[in-house]
Amino acid sequence: MKLTGIIAISGKPGLYTVVAQGKSNVIVKSIETGRKMPAFATDRISALEDISIYTMEGDELLSSVYQSIYDKQNGEAALDHKSDINELKAYLLEVLPDYDEERVHSSDIKKIFQWYNLLQKDGLLKGAVESSVAAEEE
Repeated sequence: MKLTGIIAISGKPGLYTVVAQGKSNVIVKSIETGRKMPAFATDRISALEDISIYTMEGDELLSSVYQSIYDKQNGEAALDHKSDINELKAYLLEVLPDYDEERVHSSDIKKIFQWYNLLQKDGLLKGAVESSVAAEEE
């Protein structure tokens, strides 16, 4: 699963796609609202393709966690991020059995599910799975 071009901006809700690059900023578009805005070098920007989850053995890329959730849900939405935290933790244990429960905080788990559902709702996960499968076939 490829999450290329999808970013999170600290302090701003939701996820964004990179649309263009300016001299001192990037232009991003909100996945939820479609509204475009600049993101500056002072903003803490994280690319989803670079985010990983702590496990007992090392780190697991967010894309592989999302692939596991996608497969388990048959491409449908996962648990709502507002669900009981114990339910979310139990579900995460099903798809990533060796995640480090001490270093992965409740807020991180909620964000995992919030972002997954946002990407799934917008159809970006389906495209990511198809492009990943096509790349593997080549």
